[in-house]
Amino acid sequence: MQRLGINQGGYFGETIKLIEVLQEIEATAVAHGWQSEDFLHLGSVRLFALRRPPRTPDTPNPAPRIYVSSGIHGDEPAGPLAMLRLLRENKWPANSDLWLCPCLNPSGFVLNRRENAKGIDLNRDYRHLQSDEVRAHADWLKRQPSFDLCLCLHEDWESQGFYVYELNPDNRPSLAEAIVAEVAKVCPIDHSEIIESRPAEGGIIRPNLDPRSRSEWPEAFWLITHETRLSYTLEAPSDFPLKTRVDALVSGVNAGLKGIAA
Repeated sequence: MQRLGINQGGYFGETIKLIEVLQEIEATAVAHGWQSEDFLHLGSVRLFALRRPPRTPDTPNPAPRIYVSSGIHGDEPAGPLAMLRLLRENKWPANSDLWLCPCLNPSGFVLNRRENAKGIDLNRDYRHLQSDEVRAHADWLKRQPSFDLCLCLHEDWESQGFYVYELNPDNRPSLAEAIVAEVAKVCPIDHSEIIESRPAEGGIIRPNLDPRSRSEWPEAFWLITHETRLSYTLEAPSDFPLKTRVDALVSGVNAGLKGIAA
């Protein structure tokens, strides 16, 4: 599979009609028994979260609590589409407690750009909480229990293939290799030794850093500091067809779900 070669200096690929996608996401989720909760209104656009309690409440062990987010960058359409497909396929582990945030930056999608309408990169705002979206999202997260696994769905318009960031400060059993192996069935993997200026191996980046040393935090840093001890940022390669990127994210999420719910 070859790159399209259309992203020169930014993302110039396919776009989506976000409002229609979000309406379908919510309708599909509710039809399958999910609960929907608004946590911010931006004009006519809502930021909402979805919740599905475990379907097997009598399980002898506490149900794993799993959080999945997407759409924090407005030029990364594969994430919300992956959310929609996951909800349509409805293959979530029955014994899991699930939370989804399908789109954290709707105004960015309207403009087809990374930042929100005020020019803020939301995925660098989780330390100082300057934007309305991130403040509301952080407030909503504070009202939730801690998560056993967090998955953040992204794209990278510069990448040679799929890769994943793992934040695992307690050295828990890793899901990264299983995620990459599953994604490799549907999408090329970036096997570069350096990705995003960080050492990588087999499409996996394991940054050894203290979030407190960084002046700007992505969502994953806030999550690993406040809500979880195991976080994966899945990066689909934007210079491949949109379907391939959606396939990659869906496969990666399913591999993570399978690993944590086993």
